Amino acid sequence: MANAKAARGLDTLTRSKLVEPTVKGSNPWPASPPYALCPMHTRLLALTVTVLAMLQQSCAAPRVADTSSPESAAVMAPVRQFVNGFNAGDTKSALAACADAMSIIDEFPPYEWHGAGALSKWISDYDADAKKNGITEGVVTIGEPRHVDITADRAYVVIPADYAFQMKGTLMKESGSMFTFALHKGGAGWRITGWSWSKN
Repeated sequence: MANAKAARGLDTLTRSKLVEPTVKGSNPWPASPPYALCPMHTRLLALTVTVLAMLQQSCAAPRVADTSSPESAAVMAPVRQFVNGFNAGDTKSALAACADAMSIIDEFPPYEWHGAGALSKWISDYDADAKKNGITEGVVTIGEPRHVDITADRAYVVIPADYAFQMKGTLMKESGSMFTFALHKGGAGWRITGWSWSKN
C-alpha cells in the first residue's frame, strides 16, 4: 500500500512539472504537450525572426530609379554622353557633356578638381596617372540608376558602375563602385556640374 501511494505521489509530481520519469536512453522532453516556452526562449525566437527579416530586406533587389519621364531621360543624356566619351577616348564629347566650371572627386591624386577647366585638368591627371601605373583600355560600364532626383533646374543622379582596365597587361576590374552626378539645366540643356567616383 505504501509503495502504491509513493508511486501515485511520484506520478502526480512528474505530471505537474510536465516531465515524465525516464530511463537511460529515453527522450528527456515532455511526452504530453503542450508546454510553454520560457522567457529566454521567447526572446531568442523573436530575435531570430527579426534577424531573418533584416537579411531578407538586405538581399532584396537594389532600388532602381524611374527614368521613364522625358525629363529624366534628358538628365541621363549628358551622363551617358560623358561615359561614352570617356570609353571611346573622345574628350571633345566628354567635355561637351559638362559645364566648364565644375567639381570632381576621383580615386587618384590630387583626388579633387574644381573650378573652370576642371574636367580638362582631370583628363590630364588621369592620363599621367595611367601612364605612371601602366593602365590602358579603361572602360566604365554603368548600370541602372538608383536615383534620378530633379528639382527645377537641378538634378542628382546615382549610378552603380564598374571600371575595367589593363594594368601592365593584366585585366583589372573595380566592381560595385558608385558614380554620382550633379547637373544644371541652362539654355543649352542639362550639363554635368559635378561628379564623384566612389570605388568599391
